[in-house]
Amino acid sequence: MSRPAFDPATYDAQLAEKKARLVELLAPFGAPEPVVFDSPREHYRMRAEFRLWREDGQRHYAMFAPGDKHTPILLDDFPIASLRINELMPRLRAAWQASEALSFKLFQVEFLTTLAGDALITLAYHRPLDEAWQAEAERLATELNVSLVGRSRGQRLVIGRDYVEEELNVAGRSFRYRQPEGAFTQPNGRVCEKMLGWAYDVLGERDDDLLELYCGNGNFTLPLATRVRRVLATEISKTSVNAALANLADNGVDNVELVRLSAEELTQALNEVRPFRRLAGIDLKSYEFGSVFVDPPRAGMDPDTCELTRRFERILYISCNPETLAANIAQLNDTHKVTRSALFDQFPYTHHMEAGVLLERR
Repeated sequence: MSRPAFDPATYDAQLAEKKARLVELLAPFGAPEPVVFDSPREHYRMRAEFRLWREDGQRHYAMFAPGDKHTPILLDDFPIASLRINELMPRLRAAWQASEALSFKLFQVEFLTTLAGDALITLAYHRPLDEAWQAEAERLATELNVSLVGRSRGQRLVIGRDYVEEELNVAGRSFRYRQPEGAFTQPNGRVCEKMLGWAYDVLGERDDDLLELYCGNGNFTLPLATRVRRVLATEISKTSVNAALANLADNGVDNVELVRLSAEELTQALNEVRPFRRLAGIDLKSYEFGSVFVDPPRAGMDPDTCELTRRFERILYISCNPETLAANIAQLNDTHKVTRSALFDQFPYTHHMEAGVLLERR
C-alpha cells in the first residue's frame, strides 16, 4: 500500500475548510470570527509511533490506515514528524539490523522529541529484556544521544531519563517542561506555543484567582499562573501530576496549588457533596475565582462540570473536539456569550483541529 498523501500545496485549502467548519459550529452562539493559527507545513509533529513489519527478512517502520491492521504502509522517513525523528529513524533501523539483542521480538517503536532538541525512544518487545539487551541499549543511547525506554510485559527499563525536556516561549518568557514518556503532551510544538500565547493574551492580567481543570503536565498552568493572583489546578493522572509539580518547581512558579482530582471530584468538593483527603490543607473558601480554564478530553465536559463552570465570570476553553465544544457552549449559552474564538491547526492534513473560546458572563 502506498503512503498517505502529503502535499503541502493543499495546506491552505484544507485550513480554510477547517475554519469554515468551526465558523459553522459557533454560528448559533453569535461567536466572533475565529483567529486562525496555522502550522508548519512539514516536520511539525514532535512524537510518532510505528509498528514494525517484517518483509524480505528485515523489519520496517510501518503504519496502517484506520480499520486496516493487515496492509502496512512501509516508511523510510516521515515528513510530518520532526527533523530529529527523521534523523533518528535510519540510524535506529541500522542499529537493530546489526544487533540480535536489539531486534529479537521488537514490534513497536515510539519517538518523543522536543523543539529544544531532546529525544527519547521507546522500544516495545514480545519477550523479557535481559542483560544483553541492556548493554546494547546503553551503547545505542550514547551513540544516538537519546534516552531509551525498553518495554515488555511487566518490564520497563530506562536508560537515561524517562522524560524529555521542552522549552516553549510565551509573551517573551521561556518556560521549561518535563514531558514524560507515555503521558499526554501536545504533539505540535509550534502550534502549542501559539495556543499558550493566545490563552495568555485572552485571560489578561487579573487580580483574582484561576481554577484550572484537566491541567496535565502544567502546559497552560505555567504561563497562566503569571496572569493571576493564585491558581488551583486539578489533574487525575499521577504521571502528569508529578511532571506538573516538577515543572512548577523548575520554573519558580509558586502561586499554584495542584490537586490530584478529576473534574467531577472537584465539582463534588466545591459543592460540598463530600470531602476529599487529597484536599486536606487546602482552604477552598479562601479562593476568589474570577476565571476557569478547561482543556478537557475529546468527550468535552460532563454536564455537572459544565454547570460548575457557569459560576465563573470568564470561561477559557481549549478543545480538541469542536463538536463537543459546541455542545458545551449550548449548555452555557443562556448565561455566557462567546467573545473570542480561535482555531489552532495542531493536525495538518487531517480533519482534526483544536479550538479556543472565551465565554464571558452576559
